[in-house]
Amino acid sequence: MPVWGGGNKCGACARTVYHAEEVQCDGRSFHRCCFLCMVCRKNLDSTTVAIHDEEIYCKSCYGKKYGPKGYGYGQGAGTLNMDRGERLGIKPESVQPHRPTTNPNTSKFAQKFGGAEKCSRCGDSVYAAEKIIGAGKPWHKNCFRCAKCGKSLESTTLTEKEGEIYCKGCYAKNFGPKGFGYGQGAGALVHAQ
Repeated sequence: MPVWGGGNKCGACARTVYHAEEVQCDGRSFHRCCFLCMVCRKNLDSTTVAIHDEEIYCKSCYGKKYGPKGYGYGQGAGTLNMDRGERLGIKPESVQPHRPTTNPNTSKFAQKFGGAEKCSRCGDSVYAAEKIIGAGKPWHKNCFRCAKCGKSLESTTLTEKEGEIYCKGCYAKNFGPKGFGYGQGAGALVHAQ
């Protein structure tokens, strides 16, 4: 027989949760208005909740706080996000300075018998799980960046000159045509050397 006038206690505010306003998660009860991400305070539901110990998060904040770190994690394709999680207590990684190298070890023999291909930027071994091929050479995912501005590259945004890779914007600024009339229709163009 139900106990009238009482109910479970909310996992967030510890007040009584009545059946009409109850959301259950991980064996605990919450008010609908208390079922919020611990960081960003967005409303949660069964498809967006992630639990860590006794705390509830949206999947995005959970991934930033507890998920894997590094290039390509947590955002999905086509998303650009500059949030590095400082408000969650995550220390940003320092950006490695650009160190070009000319170490083309693309031999199948080296791959098969102990040696791995070497990254075209940093010169360290590149293993299959972290390898990207660009401009015909292997790169670490984290090293696959524009040599001028450091922006992450994809196959559609990549241009190559003399063994180095650039985003299309930096390539155009540094190696594209210069002169009066550029970009305004007919005019005299001079190609910078």
